[in-house]
Amino acid sequence: MEPDDTPLPSTISVTELNRLARETLETRFPPLWVRGEISNFTRAPSGHMYFTLKDAGAQVRCTLWRTRAQRLTVTPRAGMQVEARATVSLYEPRGDYQLNVESLREAGRGNLHEAFLRLKTKLDNEGLFSPEIKRAIPRYPASLAVITSPQAAALRDVMAALARRAPNLPVELLPTPVQGEGAGNHIAAALGQILAMPEAARPELVLLVRGGGSLEDLWSFNEEVVARAIRACPVPVIVGVGHETDFTIADFAADCRAATPTAAAELASAGYAEAAGRLAHLEIVLRRAMRRQLDTAQQRLDRQSLRLIHPRDRVARSRKELAAQALRLRQALTQRMRQHTTTLAFVERRLRNQKPELSGLQKQLERTGDAIVTRMSRHLSSRRERLSALAASLDHLNPEAVLSRGYSIARDHHGRILRDATQVTAGENIRVQLHQGEIDATVSDIRAATQKRE
Repeated sequence: MEPDDTPLPSTISVTELNRLARETLETRFPPLWVRGEISNFTRAPSGHMYFTLKDAGAQVRCTLWRTRAQRLTVTPRAGMQVEARATVSLYEPRGDYQLNVESLREAGRGNLHEAFLRLKTKLDNEGLFSPEIKRAIPRYPASLAVITSPQAAALRDVMAALARRAPNLPVELLPTPVQGEGAGNHIAAALGQILAMPEAARPELVLLVRGGGSLEDLWSFNEEVVARAIRACPVPVIVGVGHETDFTIADFAADCRAATPTAAAELASAGYAEAAGRLAHLEIVLRRAMRRQLDTAQQRLDRQSLRLIHPRDRVARSRKELAAQALRLRQALTQRMRQHTTTLAFVERRLRNQKPELSGLQKQLERTGDAIVTRMSRHLSSRRERLSALAASLDHLNPEAVLSRGYSIARDHHGRILRDATQVTAGENIRVQLHQGEIDATVSDIRAATQKRE
């Protein structure tokens, strides 16, 4: 900017001097990036931030207004090396020279970020990040390889998650540095080891993991050699580097990106964890179904057992029915006798009233009496024969009567009655019930019944 040649008055006030100095600074210096260390950091209740930016030889006061502080992607703190985009100004009331900061970034991130964007654009144009070339993550990997530093906390997080979700999954550690000079080449070499393995010995899935850190700490995962090694790996690769907000070139090249190392382990074991939950659910369903079937079978057994009648109970019931029939028969005979007696008495009264010929009537009465006695004798004889037949039938149904004739009842070791020789096997113990006592026997031979010819 050309200097202003307007002549100044011979004398000016301090206010005018500071105003002219501020205008000169703000118009002379465009917004620029200033690098230094933060000190004397203060956050005012209004939300504005005040701090000093310094290096080994000088320092300058800085102001960051609340509206711009809300848009920061880093959290400023004392001792932090930053690059501040600011305009040069002057605070007129005190005449203090200062910087009005518009944004902040960690020192060195600007160049690294530009290198990150250039490499990302290059590999993306080559199709290295294309979704079409990404491989599916196996649902139930038979083996797993973890590429990380043995001393990294990420390894402990991964192993803890796998032990909790898939304890039987074989895991092989391919140790490699994940930070510092040459770490990218070491990571690529570890991925190359999988390519060099015989196909039968290769793991089905690879986890490339590392914990959080600064952009510089994670830079090995932004190297081109790592991205190309991921795509050259013959098995799917899950990358879990840093925290959820951290993105690296390896994340874009991977077949699957996980927000954290623990999330990478959870993605690798998702099928096993889901299967465990599914098995637990199926176990509950199976137990309920078995319980329902057992309850139904128990109810059916109870109903069937109520319908079963023991032979002793059947004989007792028949005896009760026979006793009831005999009682009804005796009552019927008694009633019939009473009726005939009443009729006979009535006839006697009529005969006495009519004064009939006694000799003839006496003979008729005797014949009638004989006929009544004969009919009653026949009726009683018929009832006795029926009673005898019922008693004989009842005795025929009595198992003890059958046993007394030389028959026996054979039962297996469960107590079930044997009706067919094929119900037992040679060498099996059976129990034989006789009319008097029981015999324990062992089957030595079986002869099945032959079918009768027509």
